[in-house]
Amino acid sequence: MTDANNQFARARLAAGALFVRGNEILLVHKTYGNGWDIPGGYVEPGESPTAACRREVNEELGIDRAPRRLLVHDWAPNPGEGDKILYVFDCGELGEDEAAIVLQQDELDRWQWVSVDEVDEYVVPRLARRLRQAYSAHIDGGCRYLEQGEARTK
Repeated sequence: MTDANNQFARARLAAGALFVRGNEILLVHKTYGNGWDIPGGYVEPGESPTAACRREVNEELGIDRAPRRLLVHDWAPNPGEGDKILYVFDCGELGEDEAAIVLQQDELDRWQWVSVDEVDEYVVPRLARRLRQAYSAHIDGGCRYLEQGEARTK
C-alpha cells in the first residue's frame, strides 16, 4: 500500500511584494542567495500567502502594508528545493512610507528603485520574467498564471 502522504505534491509557498513607482519597481539586496529580489519570503505553516507577504514586508522594510491584490501565481520547481508556488502581490506605491524604510539588517543591506526595462541586470532570469509579468498585471489590472515565470494559456 502506498503512503498517502507521498501521493501528492508538497510545494513550498513564498509571497513577495511588488511596489511600483512609475516604470520602476523596488528591489532589495539580500546578503545571501542570489542577491537582488523583491521584499518577501516563505509562507509559514498555517499562514496565508497574503499574511506572509504583509509579515515579510514588515520584517524586511519595517513598514506595515497589506497586499492589495494578487498579480502573479507562479509554479516554479527548483531541482534542489522541489516544487514551489510563488505569489507576487500588488502592494501599491510607497509614497511617504519610503522615508520610513528600515531594512532588516541580518538579511538585507540595501534597496533600490529599478526600471522594469533594466531588471534583467539585477535578478536571475526566472525572477526577471516573473517581475515583468507582475508589472504588466499591475498596469493592466489583471492577474497572471505562470510556470517558471512564463505565461501558460493552455
